[in-house]
Amino acid sequence: MTLLFERPTAALDLTDIVESAADALEDASAEEIIRWSIATFGDRICVTSSMKDAVLVDIASKVRPGIDVLFVDTGYHFAETVGTRDAVEAVYPVNVVNVTPSRTVAGQERDLGPRLYGRNPDLCCHLRKVEPLNRALEPYLAWITGIRREETSHRRGARVVEWNAARGKVKVNPLARWSQADLHGYIEKHGILVNPLQYDGYPSIGCEPCTKRVAPGEDPRSGRWAGTGKTECGINL
Repeated sequence: MTLLFERPTAALDLTDIVESAADALEDASAEEIIRWSIATFGDRICVTSSMKDAVLVDIASKVRPGIDVLFVDTGYHFAETVGTRDAVEAVYPVNVVNVTPSRTVAGQERDLGPRLYGRNPDLCCHLRKVEPLNRALEPYLAWITGIRREETSHRRGARVVEWNAARGKVKVNPLARWSQADLHGYIEKHGILVNPLQYDGYPSIGCEPCTKRVAPGEDPRSGRWAGTGKTECGINL
């Protein structure tokens, strides 16, 4: 695919790039979308990963070895998720950046009381996920995510390239059109690292206190914040 734009300068209106690229790249492959984004933003783009699997990391690292991969370490992750992060760092040619909240878990409990995740999950997610990611994204003009349209109703309208007004940055979603079958097919074909919790009843993996096993046939995300009506942590809003 022919690249559409040269790297942007500070004076360039990124929203213009987004509108043109979103239309032009809608039917492009994930690799083509990532190639465009790296050619456009150079060193000012990164990947974010929840370490559910390394599909996005694998594709991005083949396009640009050494790319930054941001992982938000909330302090509440399953040991398997932290282990997957460490395995990704060891196996793939990427620079894993461990992003942490301003407060430790102990500091948050001291200042705001125990089990904030149960009493006010939105605030807990904001403090331990959204704020740290916002700080970590400051040096970048754009970031690449692994969200897919079929995951939640909120993500159904995700474009492959979009403007995130809240952060003033370009958000690239190269897997937006992928189905679960597409994801599994890529994992099997390329031998991709997968968080072992996915084989233990956790098709969607968040922080340990807020994630439960899901019965076969249930919504894959029904184990996240079960019973609260909450479906997003805020990172992808």
